[in-house]
Amino acid sequence: MLFGKNLLTSQDIYISKNQKMKAVVDDKIPYIKGQIEQLVDEVVYQPGSDISADDVRDADILIVRTRTHCDRTLLADSNVKLVVTATIGFDHLDTLYLDAAGIRWTNCPGCNASSVRQYVHNALLSTGYLKPGFTAGVVGVGHVGSLVAADLESEGLHVLRCDPPKGEPATLNEIAEQADIITFHTPLTRAGDCPTWHIADEAFFSSLKHKPLIINSSRGAVVDNKALIRALDEGLVCDAIIDTWEGEPELNVELLQKAIIATPHIAGYSADGKANATRMSLQAVCEFIGKPFTLDIQPPTLPLGFAYGECKDGPLRLYDPRVDTAQLKAQPECFEYFRGNYPLRREFEK
Repeated sequence: MLFGKNLLTSQDIYISKNQKMKAVVDDKIPYIKGQIEQLVDEVVYQPGSDISADDVRDADILIVRTRTHCDRTLLADSNVKLVVTATIGFDHLDTLYLDAAGIRWTNCPGCNASSVRQYVHNALLSTGYLKPGFTAGVVGVGHVGSLVAADLESEGLHVLRCDPPKGEPATLNEIAEQADIITFHTPLTRAGDCPTWHIADEAFFSSLKHKPLIINSSRGAVVDNKALIRALDEGLVCDAIIDTWEGEPELNVELLQKAIIATPHIAGYSADGKANATRMSLQAVCEFIGKPFTLDIQPPTLPLGFAYGECKDGPLRLYDPRVDTAQLKAQPECFEYFRGNYPLRREFEK
């Protein structure tokens, strides 16, 4: 868990323990209702994309997902002292502004890593690409990418790991030359030594040697969507599995129809991953207000005879991404609805 640059002090905790606290919470964060009320005095739930400066003006804590842009426009005239995003990624937080304004912020690193691993595994399994002997390039080897890489190796694939900041040896050029599958698991950055915005661009696709399958379940703009369409049309790429899209919730309908698996940014949306994110978010609140964390946050158990799709046994019984794909392709305008009303999905038999 990451607390910006503004660390807590004993004085901060003492003040917070002796004043009434108000939290504004994205109403689609699961398993949080009835839990955060045990920590603060007042809770207001709002759709994440609708949270406004007026909504947070008198709030002390803001808990969001990716649809709320936390920046000067939202927070300059507010009383907010802590921003928590119940997600791994935090490119929707203006961290430079938050640090300068003295507002603590935290994300939930690794909360849904196992969920994304399940998504990649089952997407490959359901499309016939989970083949021993294939070479997979994993771009970004943090919490998520490291699990995906280990899972693919356990299935008999040769894995090239590319992550310069972490010292992983493979380069993008080597992956372009050798990989049959390329899967992206990076944050979205536009600056620094290794920016990831459009890391898969027209030049990258032109350099591919094996007509690979492309997977993006990281951030939409890591892959240039228009360049990917051209690569598919020109046979530089054989197929695409896309969960994250440029311009969400609007999406490129042409890419949607061309992708073999196309889902509404739900790779990390297993009930297990959601419970982890909520648990970590409330742990951050407890740390901020100086209370011990004693809440028990668990996802629901599977009903008898549960099957996510038509498959009644094996990993696809727990999650079959073809179900989400069919829904999104039939109704792309319902992207946000599918994401906000996602059905029960478990990673394990519970």
